[in-house]
Amino acid sequence: MVATGSLSSKNPASISELLDHGFHPGSLLNDFDYWDYVVPEPNLSEVVFEETACQSLVKMLENCLSKSKHTKLGCSRVLVPEKLTQRIAQDVLRLSSTEPCGLRGCVMHVNLEIENVCKKLDRIVCDSSVVPTFELTLVFKQETCSWTSFRDFFFSRGRFSSGLRRTLILSSGFRLVKKKLYSLIGTTVIEEC
Repeated sequence: MVATGSLSSKNPASISELLDHGFHPGSLLNDFDYWDYVVPEPNLSEVVFEETACQSLVKMLENCLSKSKHTKLGCSRVLVPEKLTQRIAQDVLRLSSTEPCGLRGCVMHVNLEIENVCKKLDRIVCDSSVVPTFELTLVFKQETCSWTSFRDFFFSRGRFSSGLRRTLILSSGFRLVKKKLYSLIGTTVIEEC
């Protein structure tokens, strides 16, 4: 039996229609009581595990950006919008929830899009003891309308210029591309956030 919004209305026509089809008010009440007991309680250990996994992913992403700022980005600072890495980690967990090995089967390629060109930053393997079942490509985006880009342009010609003085500001938007590695169909999911 499926409960719909029409049952909540006290419309006599709806109730009489149910009675005509053989449903009795007593059986409806029993059916609804049954579903009250079947709905599982939230598992607290799963919630704690997911929060731990999310914080671990946040750390991995922050470490990736920290390592890349000197080696691949050539800047002294990377400014990340508040809760950006948290949002990304939650999306990664959501996309990995339908996979056979979950997050453990994930390989993540981290990129930065600067002026329509993607620069590879890092490759993160969530669990090296598990054969990867899917790949995620994360693309951070550079903030295009920021005052620091103008400041860096003007100071780049003077005595203050240095290759490592530049500040990179990330946009709050990002792209996640999921590619299943074990599927014969080769399913790809693209999410733009």
